[in-house]
Amino acid sequence: MDEVKVVVAHSERATLRVGDVFLKVDADQARIDAEVEAMALAPVPTPEILWRRPPVLALAAVPGATLGRLGEPSAASPAAWAAAGAAIRRLHDAPLPPRRGRAGRPVDELAAELDSECAWLVANGVLPADLVRRNRRVAEAALRPWTPAFTHGDLQIAHVFLDGDEITGIIDWSEAGQGDALFDLATFTLGHEPHLRHVLAGYGTDVAPDLDVIRAWWSLRSLLVVRWLVEHGFDPFMPGCEVDVLRSRM
Repeated sequence: MDEVKVVVAHSERATLRVGDVFLKVDADQARIDAEVEAMALAPVPTPEILWRRPPVLALAAVPGATLGRLGEPSAASPAAWAAAGAAIRRLHDAPLPPRRGRAGRPVDELAAELDSECAWLVANGVLPADLVRRNRRVAEAALRPWTPAFTHGDLQIAHVFLDGDEITGIIDWSEAGQGDALFDLATFTLGHEPHLRHVLAGYGTDVAPDLDVIRAWWSLRSLLVVRWLVEHGFDPFMPGCEVDVLRSRM
């Protein structure tokens, strides 16, 4: 029998690996529905669905290796990062899916949550007030109108697999849907700012006027997730992770 490896587990969902099969357990069927729907529509390589028996979704392992992980240096070549940028562009240019995704939350809703999280971080002494205030100001640039695109919604570099410089699969589509394309680009390059230029070279469009928005999403996303990470047993204070991203804006 193959060893069972816990890939990630918290109170909302868990992912297990058994040999070449990933088992995703999620009590929220809407997330699983969104994931299955998005993988069917996305014009990029996605995992093969082996079977689905709620609350479990079984997926085949994707070949290759990821570009890296948040908090760790990436050994991937500039060409690999550019290939990822090209794949992201194909996704963003695809016909819109029917659902709104995580990257498509209304601006007023985001602003209200941002205010709440910033207040909590300061009131509980989790982060210095000046660090929170500075990043709150930077984050303002992301709170603006945007044109909907087909977005992944959780496009961490650990979710993109390559063999050499060729994309072999993008995983974890439960947050996919209509959203702000710059949210995906910011999530993908969070903590890996030097590779942003390589990603944009592959993305193939002039987003220079939007660089401040990408940086704003780095601050906004980091401010919003610190409490969740702490409460679910993760450490945003590890070198290169969310708190370091916030410190880099000072």
